Amino acid sequence: MIVVDTTVWVDYLRGTSSPHTAWLESNLAVERLGLTDLILCEVLQGVGTDAQFDAVQAELLRFEVHETGTIELAVEAATNYRRLRAVGRTVRRTIDCLIATFCLVEGHALLHNDRDYDPFEEHLGLKVIHP
Repeated sequence: MIVVDTTVWVDYLRGTSSPHTAWLESNLAVERLGLTDLILCEVLQGVGTDAQFDAVQAELLRFEVHETGTIELAVEAATNYRRLRAVGRTVRRTIDCLIATFCLVEGHALLHNDRDYDPFEEHLGLKVIHP
């Protein structure tokens, strides 16, 4: 599965053209795509109107949405944060640690446009889609 990060969904839903949104558009029907509950929350928080909220929610719920709120994932994400900090790489956002760790634990690739995931790829082996 390929988890699509908030950064890509927001650009895609806004109609912003980028290599990431082009990849998403061309692979919607051919790849197994999903997102996490945290990504769903982040995307929906940025929606302006109630009608848009309902439309975006319906669109995203067509994909597999994975729940991430476990003690095991929290501990593993904190461990990964500490591993990266020990090699001089500090991740700015806890949610990114949780999403990256979820992908690592479950063996999923990540489509993103966010430099906070780079240390997970470089040091921990996160599989990333590079359009």
